[in-house]
Amino acid sequence: MTRALLIVEDDSRVADFLLRGLRAEGYAPTAVGSAEEALPLLRHGGFDLALFDVMLPGQSGMELCQQVRAECLPLPVLMLTAMGSVQERVAGLRCGADDYLTKPFAFDELLARIEALLRRPPQWVEPVSELAVGDLLFDRKRMEVRRNGEALPLTAKELALLELLMSAPGRLFSRERILSNVWGIDSDPLTNVVDVYIRRLRSKIDEADQPSRITTVRGLGYRLEPPKANAPPD
Repeated sequence: MTRALLIVEDDSRVADFLLRGLRAEGYAPTAVGSAEEALPLLRHGGFDLALFDVMLPGQSGMELCQQVRAECLPLPVLMLTAMGSVQERVAGLRCGADDYLTKPFAFDELLARIEALLRRPPQWVEPVSELAVGDLLFDRKRMEVRRNGEALPLTAKELALLELLMSAPGRLFSRERILSNVWGIDSDPLTNVVDVYIRRLRSKIDEADQPSRITTVRGLGYRLEPPKANAPPD
């Protein structure tokens, strides 16, 4: 069976080299030069693996990978980059890539990594369509939050922040992790945007005269408190 590969690479010489080499090895590669061109193809399906260059015009390869994972598009991703620092590799893997290869690379190594990724069993599952924590209900398909059945007017970033917190009630999320997940890996770690949006979120999801649903753990981060179980009768 011929395996279909999508190459997202804006350098035409590199893309050409990959197309010719992978075709010669029996693959069916397709190449595009930007994330904007790649997304409709990935959403349509039919690819067994994708290769993303990190440095793309417009949306970066890492941002594209984050979007692929957020939409649970079921294919392995191999990142290609000219920057080989440890921090760069870690960032690539954390954004959802399955493997990472630094340019320039030996074509045989690229083939070996592709073969290894294609041998892996699928690891992506459809996420639950709704998150519920107490009287808060997050509808992921409609991107809408209701409290006791009443829709809450949340912005896109507030929705992304609340979705992260509701995905693991009681779990402590560091400011750095929130920043990376909601604002992206290139966000300034010294910014106070997380604290600002936590305050905004509290003002919309909390009820008057009630403790906040979001707890601050000083110096560590934030967590959404799960509903307390009713005390057993005496």
